[in-house]
Amino acid sequence: MRQADRLSAILERLSNGGSVTASGLSRDLEVSPATIRRDLQLLERQRLLARTHGGAVAHGVLYELPLRYKTARHREEKRRIAAAAAERVADGSAVGLTGGTTTTEVGRALATRENVTVVTNALNIASELAVRPNVKLVVTGGVARSESYELVGPLAEQSLEELNLDIVFVGVDGIDPDAGLTTHHEIEAHTNRALIDRSRLAVVVADSSKIGQVGFARICELSRIDEIITDTAAEARVLRTIEEAGVRVTTV
Repeated sequence: MRQADRLSAILERLSNGGSVTASGLSRDLEVSPATIRRDLQLLERQRLLARTHGGAVAHGVLYELPLRYKTARHREEKRRIAAAAAERVADGSAVGLTGGTTTTEVGRALATRENVTVVTNALNIASELAVRPNVKLVVTGGVARSESYELVGPLAEQSLEELNLDIVFVGVDGIDPDAGLTTHHEIEAHTNRALIDRSRLAVVVADSSKIGQVGFARICELSRIDEIITDTAAEARVLRTIEEAGVRVTTV
């Protein structure tokens, strides 16, 4: 297993359970205890966990897995979702992209398209598209969040006020029939809502691990969304409830 995949797995376990043991990680990831100790030391230096005797614990109660460690999770599913999302973009469209690993894949799927304008508040998406002369790129202002690489806050929202988008692709930390679209951070949620409000169509792109989950801050209610694109592993019962609320559901 590559180090990046191990680090992602360690942080995912912290996100789910709040603590890990070195012996358990060594067994589950099939690497030596010395390798796990080095991984935990690296993550501690990055202030992503606190080491304990025999393991580690997460920092804080609400734990958000940083974007750079989410990329290894559900990679193929995200690529299929992104390919389906790109099919919804017509030539000449103005496309909004919030931050997130799946929206990053959407940006990559659009990178070779001609005559497309992309508006995003995600620095990592902007850095990939900035070298593409065929794509017109518009980046919002705002304060950068290190966890998600998103520009958020009043400056980001003010820069969107005069724009009109044909379609926006939204990344979420959770989507639930009752709670709607949610994320970990309240300011990020507000900025993402601003992108949705400036768009004619709003499409959620989320792998199955986000379906039925609820994050700390609400982005918007389900009624504001036109479609969800997810993978076939999503829980069918939850998807049916979402469809009954009037949202189109596409699985790939």
